[in-house]
Amino acid sequence: MSAREDQFDVERVIAGEVSAFERIVLRWQGPLVNLAYRFCRDRARAEEMAQEAFLRAYRGLSSWRQDSAFSTWLFALAMNLYRTELKKIPSGIVELDRAAETAGANFPFADAPNEDRAQVVREAVLTLPTKYRESLTLYYFHEMDIPAAARTLNLPEGTVKARLFRGREMLRAKLERRLTDLRLKEV
Repeated sequence: MSAREDQFDVERVIAGEVSAFERIVLRWQGPLVNLAYRFCRDRARAEEMAQEAFLRAYRGLSSWRQDSAFSTWLFALAMNLYRTELKKIPSGIVELDRAAETAGANFPFADAPNEDRAQVVREAVLTLPTKYRESLTLYYFHEMDIPAAARTLNLPEGTVKARLFRGREMLRAKLERRLTDLRLKEV
């Protein structure tokens, strides 16, 4: 995804070529829906939230100051919208025990294939408090570096680093407890 393409399309939309916004949507629809899904775990709701984010982006294109990448601005706008939406209707955070059940009742975490382990980790991330879940999601699942995640969350980089550290510690503790529980059930 090219910053130049984004810049060109934004300029076209602002100049009155509304159809240029379609290219923006096509380029960023998948990432915005995926981001929303990681927070609400409901595909239809994630698609609605992404659609609303695009609508707000379209209406606010002229407010993009171009001091950061368009994608950073778009993700920040979407994150703010998603936070607001999730406060209105709770997202139904998955309990870690229920998350592990989705992977199978006797899920042997340590011996599981990588994709099963990854699924358990993703589900465990959903059990974290929002501020840690957001930082981990942007950094690991959307592969944003710390400066980009900080801009998206509108936080200082140090705060994002601290949340990543604390979130990883919380996640590690949850996964260790789950692994211990699974081993005890096997005995």
